[in-house]
Amino acid sequence: MAPVGSKRGVLERLGAGEVVIGDGGFVFALEKRGYVKAGPWTPEAAAEHPEAVRQLHREFLRAGSNVMQTFTFYASDDKLENRGNKLTFTGQQINEAACDLAREVANEGDALVAGGVSQTPSYLSCKSEDEVKKIFKKQIDVFIKKNVDFLIAEYFEHVEEAEWAVQVLKATGKPVAATLCIGPEGDMHGVTPGECAVRLVKAGADIVGVNCHFDPMTCVKTVAMMKAGVEKAGLKAHYMTQPLAYHTPDCSCQGFIDLPEFPFALEPRILTRWDMQHYAREAYKAGIRYIGGCCGFEPYHIRAVAEELATERGTLPEASEKHGMWGSGLEMHTKPWVRARARRDYWERLKPASGRPLCPSMSTPDSWGVTKGHAELMQHKEATTAEELRPLFQKADCKH
Repeated sequence: MAPVGSKRGVLERLGAGEVVIGDGGFVFALEKRGYVKAGPWTPEAAAEHPEAVRQLHREFLRAGSNVMQTFTFYASDDKLENRGNKLTFTGQQINEAACDLAREVANEGDALVAGGVSQTPSYLSCKSEDEVKKIFKKQIDVFIKKNVDFLIAEYFEHVEEAEWAVQVLKATGKPVAATLCIGPEGDMHGVTPGECAVRLVKAGADIVGVNCHFDPMTCVKTVAMMKAGVEKAGLKAHYMTQPLAYHTPDCSCQGFIDLPEFPFALEPRILTRWDMQHYAREAYKAGIRYIGGCCGFEPYHIRAVAEELATERGTLPEASEKHGMWGSGLEMHTKPWVRARARRDYWERLKPASGRPLCPSMSTPDSWGVTKGHAELMQHKEATTAEELRPLFQKADCKH
């Protein structure tokens, strides 16, 4: 077991041109396993069911992840208490447990621990910069106490809030990554990806990019726009992408949460492992060296990323012991027509069927067009009432 602080840091690795592979989407993976509630999407499982979080970390490590990101998504107190979400653990307890689990598993391999903060209900409700920064500062105190290796400000729809987060994170002296959940159209106020990236770098981010909300190729395109903006401004940064594992060609600027299938009927959109290999290659060609995943990503998706970039990384992940490259393990199958699929060109040419007669290939996003400051986005601690839900149901029904 390597002692804390003995491993090369994330900026050393990226500075040397190495590929850093992130992990996947813990809230979605653990929701499917019965440890996270869809809706609040809060990470109390780190304290309630540490064995589940620990095992998922281990699966991502075995699949090739270099980073164990603490399961602290939406772990700010204002989110933990939002809309009637009453927990028996405090934000500090959840964050401390998440840091301990991530460190335990990271020390089982050559992985780093990243502490993460995300967007807040307080920002959506137009609280002040000082109030929002205090929320980030409270979370950061735990990460410093637990001595994480670097920090991530992730899942921000508005670059302004992300800037505030980066400023708080940067004050710690640790490396800072910042990712927005945006596509080529920019943030929810229309700030372009290039301008968003410039603002994040100027705020102090060492690594910039996108996560969540869109499929891999949309995210690669968006990060390429960010990279162009940073270079045009004469600045320098490293780049990262942690996209969805879902196809989202029909999404508007709000991303997959606008899709009628969100969140319980997204499975027909899941990318295959071969799609993931294509993503890894395109991200690498675009100059992105921190390549991971978000919602929908399972360990086998990360293994596909690691296998595609095995030559560049100089190694295969441990999990590849049970996976033949490009289906070569099928050579051992008992059926000859399955053995005939043990080749790369078969899987690269395949157009998977959905098996769902009469289903459309794409959906019409809800696209309500509301963002920070809109009355429907004002948050509160009390549970959502039937009176609040009724007009929302009526509005949704009118759109479908």
